[in-house]
Amino acid sequence: MQEVRRAGLLRLRGRELPALESAAASSATARTREGAVEALLRHAVERLDAGTLRTAAEYTLGLAQGTRDWPASSRRARAAEVYRVSEERFRKHHEVMVLGQVAEHIVELVELTRGGDDEPGEGDWEGDTHRFVDVLAGDRTVRLTLHIHPVDLLRDVDVVVSPANTYFALPEPYKSSVSASLRRAASVRGVTGDLLDDPVHEELRIWAARQGTSGRPVVPGTVAATGSGAMAEYGVRRIYHAAVAVPRAGTNDYDVLPADVTRATSRAIALLAEERDRHTPPLRSVCFPLLGSGRGGLPYRVSAAAVWSAVEAELARGARWDVHFVVRTPEAARVVERIPARTRPGRDQSAPGRSV
Repeated sequence: MQEVRRAGLLRLRGRELPALESAAASSATARTREGAVEALLRHAVERLDAGTLRTAAEYTLGLAQGTRDWPASSRRARAAEVYRVSEERFRKHHEVMVLGQVAEHIVELVELTRGGDDEPGEGDWEGDTHRFVDVLAGDRTVRLTLHIHPVDLLRDVDVVVSPANTYFALPEPYKSSVSASLRRAASVRGVTGDLLDDPVHEELRIWAARQGTSGRPVVPGTVAATGSGAMAEYGVRRIYHAAVAVPRAGTNDYDVLPADVTRATSRAIALLAEERDRHTPPLRSVCFPLLGSGRGGLPYRVSAAAVWSAVEAELARGARWDVHFVVRTPEAARVVERIPARTRPGRDQSAPGRSV
């Protein structure tokens, strides 16, 4: 990857890139070796979360419009601007992370093209918005509901868990993250689209004031509960904000530890038990995204394992919660389907709680 970064797309001819060429050859439709490598890189970058990570990757590799012939130094400088850090700090920290994420997606693309370790019938998500996965929890089999669509399209799920930073500072509603999408979906707007109420933001502010944490971070793994605003109309009644992302000083980046994801998941389930009978009808279903897999940078499989370890522990103890996962890509869905305790996938399209 560093060789591609230094050379740029227009200077790939004559370069020895055996690993990338082999990966590109497995799914290439381009006529030239260089074209196949570029197509693979573009496909991998497109799989990154929209925002700073994808934008920085596009500039770093010369995939952004008009940057194909830029020298490596100019591309690095523009990528550093995306994160608002110096070129030197970007080189030492952000660039390594960005290229690592691209490389990870290249590996996943190759596995998918070659068949990977999917079982027959698994991994084909064309036309599906949800699927059911039967898993072993203790001595019994439980059914998970797996959604693949934006989180704001969830319907009839009592509680949605939303990733948050340790300051419980919500992103602006126009962002593409899970928490931004939920804030936007929960807001109340007039007939012309004007914002009339931003209830999730206001409730989190009140929660922080009551806990005496306004303006300072909470311990990672802390969970704050709010209402769901306008999402209540669609059967979503509560949002649990899980503080898993620790802001990195002087940057726009976050650090996320799998242990904090597990701790937050466990706390969310405990909070669900506490609040269950305070609502009519009682709360019974909860939906998890892959916490920390966006700006936090956790690989899908690491996040899924961290969330599942807490969920499995509760289900194995006999908890009867209706558990859902929501993801945005088929690749993330396949990771959830590969939960080690899986017994078999299902497709019962008539089951309750599915989204539209």
